Amino acid sequence: MFKFKTHKNIVSISKNKWEECSGKDNPFLEYDFLWCLEESGSVGQNKGWIPQYISMEYNNNIIAVAPLYIKLHSQGEYVFDHNWAYSYESAGGQYYPKLQVSIPFSPVTGNRILINNKCNQFKQKDIIRSFGKVIKDKTKTFNLSSAHITFCTSNEAETLSEIGFLHRIGEQFHWQNNNYLDFDQFLTSLSSRKRKSINKEREYIKNSNIKILQKTGNEISDSDWDHMFLFYQNTTDKKWGNAYLNREFFDLIAKRIKDKILLILAKENGNIIAGALHIIGYNTLFGRYWGSLKNIKYLHFELCYYQAIDWAIRNKIKYVEGGAQGFHKVQRGYLPVQIHSSHFIKNADFKEAVNKFLIEESSIINRDIKLIKKSHSPYRNK
Repeated sequence: MFKFKTHKNIVSISKNKWEECSGKDNPFLEYDFLWCLEESGSVGQNKGWIPQYISMEYNNNIIAVAPLYIKLHSQGEYVFDHNWAYSYESAGGQYYPKLQVSIPFSPVTGNRILINNKCNQFKQKDIIRSFGKVIKDKTKTFNLSSAHITFCTSNEAETLSEIGFLHRIGEQFHWQNNNYLDFDQFLTSLSSRKRKSINKEREYIKNSNIKILQKTGNEISDSDWDHMFLFYQNTTDKKWGNAYLNREFFDLIAKRIKDKILLILAKENGNIIAGALHIIGYNTLFGRYWGSLKNIKYLHFELCYYQAIDWAIRNKIKYVEGGAQGFHKVQRGYLPVQIHSSHFIKNADFKEAVNKFLIEESSIINRDIKLIKKSHSPYRNK
């Protein structure tokens, strides 16, 4: 009933056909973002992210697509399986290469099996299962250890678990706009201690002779992009040792998705010293990259959290996602939420061992989320 095709580059699928499936609510799922990654060489054979996009056809029409990659390592995924790889290879197996359905370098939740919204809900579940079976078959055909679908939706994870995928639960911290009129009204929703702490941090930045700029679209200059790439390199060199993205990628997104970019810059004595890059979705502001040339107390919180919240309130954006991890976000108004991924492990014994780990891990994470919301929430009790 369904016909599947593998595409080694995204240009072999038309932009219109892709976006009939991806929609335009989440920029990371859109054709242009993935094209920029591929065109810039930020993904490819030499980066260990080898594109193998899958399309599904029904009556000669593409009704679903998925961003699939052959992975030669576990870098740039944010759902960590390094210990799985170590255990698998210690037992004599070969963990890499593996299959990965994800948005490279982007810990952003969204559908990973992108289905044309003209398909009814019942058919969508059939499509998810069919995609899952194709991914399982590819894993077996090419004698790969595993396949991983990361930052998928809970519906996808639950549906895929019906055909033998393992459901993994993780944790992120997101901010929600409860129809605040301005930043001050948001502050009044916090406990007195948290409110005073935020005011203290923001006052410190104001008194440090630092000017904050918010720029979108054509307001962002080539010079601004030069600075932002420098900040990105500085941060990634400190964290990971090398930058995943290259300068050309930033040039390309500046042209292809410029109206979906918010750049927040800090100037000191007329010089830009720090910046944070956010991606604007339909109802979510996604914080992605940050960097600074100077170590100024509270500047990271100002650019990445407070300015993002302020912009979201003024533009009536419902959510701010601040990226991976970060318990420190809680005292700044972000609360924990579940994130989901699905994993197919070919070896039965190893699958059982991973499943036991995931059951324990999920229990710990769910307990942590409940505890944070109950005992560490920054919001006043109502």
